[in-house]
Amino acid sequence: MVDALQSDTALDVNGLQIFLLQTSSASRDFAIVWCPLEMSDLQKSFAKSKLAKFPPEAPMAEPMSHLEDAYEEGSSASSLSSTGTMVPSPTRQLFARTGRRQSSQTSLTWTDYFDQELFLPEEVDNLHIVRHVYLTPPTDAAPLFVMHHGAGSSGLSFATCAEEIRKILPKAGILSLDARSHGRTIMTTLDNKTVDEAPSTAAAAQAESSGQVELDLSLETLSRDLVHVIYQTQTRMGWEKLPDIILVGHSLGGAVITDVAKKGELGPKLLAYAVLDVVEGSAMDALQSMEKYLSTRPTRFPSLLSGIEWHTRSRTIRNTTSARASVPSLLYEESEPSDPSRPWVWRTNLSATKPFWENWFVGLSRKFLDARGGKLLLLAGTDRLDKELMIGQMQGKYQLQVFPEAGHFVHEDQPAKTAQILADFYRRNDRSALVLPPKVADMQASAAMKKGTGALGAPTGHLR
Repeated sequence: MVDALQSDTALDVNGLQIFLLQTSSASRDFAIVWCPLEMSDLQKSFAKSKLAKFPPEAPMAEPMSHLEDAYEEGSSASSLSSTGTMVPSPTRQLFARTGRRQSSQTSLTWTDYFDQELFLPEEVDNLHIVRHVYLTPPTDAAPLFVMHHGAGSSGLSFATCAEEIRKILPKAGILSLDARSHGRTIMTTLDNKTVDEAPSTAAAAQAESSGQVELDLSLETLSRDLVHVIYQTQTRMGWEKLPDIILVGHSLGGAVITDVAKKGELGPKLLAYAVLDVVEGSAMDALQSMEKYLSTRPTRFPSLLSGIEWHTRSRTIRNTTSARASVPSLLYEESEPSDPSRPWVWRTNLSATKPFWENWFVGLSRKFLDARGGKLLLLAGTDRLDKELMIGQMQGKYQLQVFPEAGHFVHEDQPAKTAQILADFYRRNDRSALVLPPKVADMQASAAMKKGTGALGAPTGHLR
């Protein structure tokens, strides 16, 4: 039927003249326009000329079932679980077919973003812990950005952001760790100490799934781990002294780095600290919906790529490149899966961390405001501010930056913008670039010397 119609074909229906216009001479795509019968030939010609400029193919709408799934998967629990928050707006293109177009893309490796990885062993409390970190060492007197991820995430959460920081500050170092029970950090009892010096994500997860190691993700333990990793990295790299440090923490990581800053365990080497998208008030509120969220997200995936696609389709991570870099460390393939059609499961059992949820965030706002050093709070929305932080912001106690177009993973959704903010934040707190005005006495002495007199006005010539 379409082949029989011409671009000037018109039908009169209920007082309207309906045109079927071909949008391009090289395509079979048509557009339909209707107008009153009394429209002049000039008006009709003008309408045709405008319609001819339409694109040959309009974007297809995503099935509504996908939108419903995405809405259920995004929730206010994001401040706790490091999951995405879906907030509809005209600029977010919720109906764009991004998932299918990107599903064929492969995952990215840590070597695309960091110079090396370190495995740092320690024996403590009848446990053998091999902590895993990604590292790009600083050069000269450049700073070291120390990154701590959120619950259920990994050190590769900061991969794309680290790359962008290095573009702005080429000599800066990046240290991004896998917390215990996350990524490739492995814990075993001393009796079953692993002989693998570089365990995989699957090996680390399976070693802990035996139940022989008691889960301990208390704030005190995680803070101790972070400080230990920093000093152990210094020893491994042979640094005579620590470089200047900027702590950066996302979600749970924000609570950890704030606790470390408040305790002052890094001394004067801590220049400043930045907390990404977590505040005490919203995090505590999110505890009420956390269990419901965990019960609705997928527990298994048929492949690694399907896990990456779920993160982007649900808008948990809105940057496909970052998802390809970070998601592979969040999943592992079971050697003997209970469901062979879906062998990929989560590395971290977030449900098992429930006893520690409240411990992570109680008192966070007060510690953030009271700790020494420069302070930055980077949020995805101002609605996350609680009363204490609002008062602190009005008093100018910290820097506030908001990325309204980002989700909970602000550093993954907007890595370039986050990197620029962090680089500028460092520059404002860099002591080496701070030039103090000379003392008044020194200025007077210098002026006196230029006049040929001493500081007290006595002649400075040779004695005879």
